Amino acid sequence: MMAHRRFFAAGLIATSRKTIQSGLKKRGLSNRALIVGIVLFALAVTLAPPIQHYFTQKAQINSLRTQLSDNQAMLDKAADELAQWNDPEYVASQARARLHFVFPGERQYIVVGSDAIENTNDQTKVSEQLPVGLPWYSRLISSITSTNVNQ
Repeated sequence: MMAHRRFFAAGLIATSRKTIQSGLKKRGLSNRALIVGIVLFALAVTLAPPIQHYFTQKAQINSLRTQLSDNQAMLDKAADELAQWNDPEYVASQARARLHFVFPGERQYIVVGSDAIENTNDQTKVSEQLPVGLPWYSRLISSITSTNVNQ
């Protein structure tokens, strides 16, 4: 009985092998082509993650190089500005322009009203409702209490 089972299993394996080989031959595939396909698939599966990491790291390196060049440009700009602030003439011109400083013996003239007022309708509704002639603190309190009255 045991021998019969062995022969039966061997026959089953042989017939299944023949059907697989005949099916492959019908498709035009040989054992070599099947093995080459399996090897190429295994190679692709094995190499895909390292290649992905390589391209990801390349993108990060390019991003960091761009960031480094931007930082270097900002550093050069700051060094140029620092060099300007070390020049006494530049400091004097900035003090005149920004802080309205003058040297001893000079007179400073500030022209008021040289810029034309383009639009006078920028006043808020609250400022139109405030009473004129009151002290500043009364106007402040009245503007605070009437801010959301007509909205």
